[in-house]
Amino acid sequence: MKAVLRETRDLAADVRHFVFELEGVERFEFTPGQFVSLHGQLGGKQITRAYSLAAAPAGNRIELCLNRVEGGLFSPHLFTLAPGDAVELTGPVGYFVPRPAVRTTVLVATGTGIAPFRAMLPSLLAAADSHTVTLLFGTRREESILYRDEWENWERRHGRFRFWPTLSRAGETWTGRRGYVQASLAEALGGSLDADVFVCGLKAMVDEVRALGKALGLDRKQIVYEKYD
Repeated sequence: MKAVLRETRDLAADVRHFVFELEGVERFEFTPGQFVSLHGQLGGKQITRAYSLAAAPAGNRIELCLNRVEGGLFSPHLFTLAPGDAVELTGPVGYFVPRPAVRTTVLVATGTGIAPFRAMLPSLLAAADSHTVTLLFGTRREESILYRDEWENWERRHGRFRFWPTLSRAGETWTGRRGYVQASLAEALGGSLDADVFVCGLKAMVDEVRALGKALGLDRKQIVYEKYD
């Protein structure tokens, strides 16, 4: 499929939100949490990169949250695109999706690993009854809290949703959580083992969350993960 860029907005330094429209498609169906692949011919080579869909299904439009990788082959090219430019797209694919029955749910992300959770959250909260959905997001500094206003709005509107940003290099004025995001896993679970944990980010963080979850008594099937490196 051909994906035509319609709009962009910068979220943080070297992080940008993209909205594409798919040509010849009335509705693009996918399960929140899945990803698509973008393709391009650069320097005589065919390049393919996978990116999580960053919003729930909405007609023939898709949204992505991309990080410009210094020295990368494809992301710098995507950051040069202007509205009206197009890229080739295939998908959706992937099994990093919510469970049919919602129970206590903890979402753990760093960086652009937060993208699939932006797509998942509406359906998770629609199904939440007496259970909480907690988003743990780790980043270095306050200005890098991606989609902050949106998460805080969800928190105000839904009593079952908690947003816990955690900064590893917080400034003096920051009054929230400090350190690494995985340190809040036990508190988010609140002692409950009737829970699902979804983790998305860099390998080191994902592996540590999996180890912590196991140490807390979670079965490996209760921890669903996707690594970005």
